Amino acid sequence: MMKRKAVPRNRMITFQRTRLQPAIDIPSIITMYYFEFGKHYVFRGESHDFWEFLYVDKGELEVWADDRSYRIGQGTIIFHKPNEFHRFYAQNDKAPNVIVMTFDCRSDAMNRFADAVIRLDDEERNLLACVVKEGMAAFEFPFRHPLVRREDAPIGAEQMVRMYLETLLVRLLRRADAWYSEAKPLVLPAKAKDDDDVTRRTIDLLRRSIGSPVTLAQLSDALGVSKTHLKDAFKRNTGHSVMEYFALLKIEQAKQLIREASCNFTEIAALLGFSSVHVFSKAFKRSTDMTPSEYAKSVKSRL
Repeated sequence: MMKRKAVPRNRMITFQRTRLQPAIDIPSIITMYYFEFGKHYVFRGESHDFWEFLYVDKGELEVWADDRSYRIGQGTIIFHKPNEFHRFYAQNDKAPNVIVMTFDCRSDAMNRFADAVIRLDDEERNLLACVVKEGMAAFEFPFRHPLVRREDAPIGAEQMVRMYLETLLVRLLRRADAWYSEAKPLVLPAKAKDDDDVTRRTIDLLRRSIGSPVTLAQLSDALGVSKTHLKDAFKRNTGHSVMEYFALLKIEQAKQLIREASCNFTEIAALLGFSSVHVFSKAFKRSTDMTPSEYAKSVKSRL
């Protein structure tokens, strides 16, 4: 057996380092807010030389970005690039809750968020909740500008804000091909106002009938339009059939009731017109990839 040549103890072994290359690097934040607005709130607009995102946590907003108009609802985030004039106002007499955050980022990959409107999935909503939660630990709440550091902030809280925010943005970049198709249900263009009006009135009827059986014939009679016009306009504006959208509304309402913990699952099933809690659980799982119990547990970790 050959003897291995001994390495002198005083010889320094050098190792090559691999410098990590972040896709998104956020060196500083300017503001972060959680706003609870009134149902007639109007923000008249601003522009600035840094990035901003607005996330709708409750209600609906009409958002303008330069000359583009978007109607976005709960669970949707919109990005405003530097120097873009943006404004918004509350829709449908609903008091909106929104998360707004502004930050510096000169990473090339950030440019892919220009004009982006994205429906967040459950894990992404959890990441956003962690950004705000760590922000509340790091800075005095309610947030104000400039942010005021808390004297009792846990170690690394500001770093956690940055890490969670960068993780959220990288995760969104990885599914960028699906952004616009997923945004369609919540974005209505300013044109085609007649179709938009039919769609809005249909959604209002569906919301008011959330716990009752509804047919397309009943809706078309109530709206005074043909079933064909109703189906085509609704599909064009939302990307869903009327009944698909109605099912989604039921699930969103179920999520809210679960978050509020005011009803058990059997009561929620009855309130939303499901024939049994078993049918409700299957529909919820099909829509969210989580059982109602799993969703309830995940919500507890959010704000």
